[in-house]
Amino acid sequence: MSIERCNQVWSCDITSIRLQRGFIYLVAVMDWFSRYVLSWEISITLDLSFCLEALDRALRIATPEIFNTDQGVQFTSAEFTNRLKAAEIRISWDGRGRALDNIFVERVRRCALIPLVGGVQHH
Repeated sequence: MSIERCNQVWSCDITSIRLQRGFIYLVAVMDWFSRYVLSWEISITLDLSFCLEALDRALRIATPEIFNTDQGVQFTSAEFTNRLKAAEIRISWDGRGRALDNIFVERVRRCALIPLVGGVQHH
């Protein structure tokens, strides 16, 4: 599939950042064509709520044709998928073990979040 314009395909993924006393988690929603970060959230847990908050914030900006994620429990949940279906967005899930698919979220982590929290170990 050729991605030729903004709002054609968005993706969402979670990455973790190790701190001295645990982890924090970053979820980001990105447009694949522009590489623009539409929204992001940080959480100390992997619960669904911070993913829904990021999704809702992004959907207030625009609506993609296709929304791509991995098959994580947050993204395959009824609450998450029902919000996409309600907006008539096609859902695309990566195959299991596709580590390179979250490369853009990893870049967000390295470029934006690390300077904010400083002194953390990359995970």
